[in-house]
Amino acid sequence: MNFIYITGMTHTPTYASRADTDEFGPYTFNRDPGRPLLRFGGRIEDRPDALFPSQPGRYHLYAGWFCPWAHRSTLVITLAGLDDVVSVSYVHGERDGRGWAFRAPTGPDPVNGFALLRQAYDATEPHFDGHVSVPTLWDRTARRVVSNTYGSIDVDLATELRAYAEGGIDLYPPDLSAEIDGLDLWLGPAVNHGVAAAAVGEDPEARAVLVGTLGELDGRLADRAFLLGDRLTLADLRLWVTLLRFDAGANAAGAIGPRLDTYEHLWDWARAIYQRPEVEPTVDFSSFTAAGAPRLDWEAATRR
Repeated sequence: MNFIYITGMTHTPTYASRADTDEFGPYTFNRDPGRPLLRFGGRIEDRPDALFPSQPGRYHLYAGWFCPWAHRSTLVITLAGLDDVVSVSYVHGERDGRGWAFRAPTGPDPVNGFALLRQAYDATEPHFDGHVSVPTLWDRTARRVVSNTYGSIDVDLATELRAYAEGGIDLYPPDLSAEIDGLDLWLGPAVNHGVAAAAVGEDPEARAVLVGTLGELDGRLADRAFLLGDRLTLADLRLWVTLLRFDAGANAAGAIGPRLDTYEHLWDWARAIYQRPEVEPTVDFSSFTAAGAPRLDWEAATRR
């Protein structure tokens, strides 16, 4: 199944100049307390009268190799068999006052030829002053941002485009959707957001909750292949992208707690996901590994 993507690219890729905070200042945005941090929350819907209907080749994902929130969606695309349905490109990992940008190391914007991701937001809401983030889902037909709300982009990709998937896994099956959502209510604050709270804020309570949760997860995975049994789901991917980066970043110096490889069953589960042939190509350790961070043996054999 191959769909043709119509791009706005010229023969010469458009790139931003190097990130320079001396010239452009640091990245900031208007934190309007009356508006959500992630201002765009459009949903893909599998019905003909939808604002963003389910159509192959219509949507493009702007992602970042460094970003766990974006990684969730790129994993859905490849594992759900959507590589020929939704296209993906990556912003560069260095940012200044202009926000995320397209530079040669990570490639151009193949859809619009933008040099800055901000241009997609300005095209949607002129003079946009909010947070410019990845992942950003773009509608090629309407020529606007659909969503930058990572918590719904991954669900929509996993469900609303399945009719066009080439094989792939049902990552958000109806019979497990309530359990997936329930785990997110627990693991989102405790782990996915808890890592930042424990590391950056040096919050002892967040650290204790995080370490305790990792212990609970280790026990949970002692007698099952995945978080919800024998099926890989979105619940696993949402946790995994955070733990992939745990010792490479926030816990590089062991300031939060034990390394991931000290949890026998959790570490085995994490390696088993990494070693899936579709998953490994979605990982660029260099994009998120801190200098001097330990390199865990992700290639070590697993029992799963």
